[in-house]
Amino acid sequence: MRSITIKIGETTLEGELGQSKTARMIWDALPFAGTGQTWGDEIYFRVPVAAELENPRETVEIGDIGYWPTGHAFCIFYGRTPASSGDDIVPASPVDVIGRVTSDVSVLKGITDPGRVTVEKGM
Repeated sequence: MRSITIKIGETTLEGELGQSKTARMIWDALPFAGTGQTWGDEIYFRVPVAAELENPRETVEIGDIGYWPTGHAFCIFYGRTPASSGDDIVPASPVDVIGRVTSDVSVLKGITDPGRVTVEKGM
């Protein structure tokens, strides 16, 4: 796993990227930043990576980091989205899960305007 640091406003989270081709492309593009948007309990923003789906997932887990090819977006899932039903966390369309947030993502609950999001290689 490759360690990353995610800064969302005043909040800093630690995470790790996996070994997939897309995760390596994200790692190689770091550091990057963008203006975060929310969709339910998901923060996402466009990144300088264009990849195809490798292992599409229609549901994800709390703390998953996804790559959404439709929007070339880095996604952090911390709860239900508008597409969710029951307890499932459902992205807008399939994503590749490229890593996990290892910090407590519940600190993101209630954020409606995440502002600038920065992702960089961890220590």
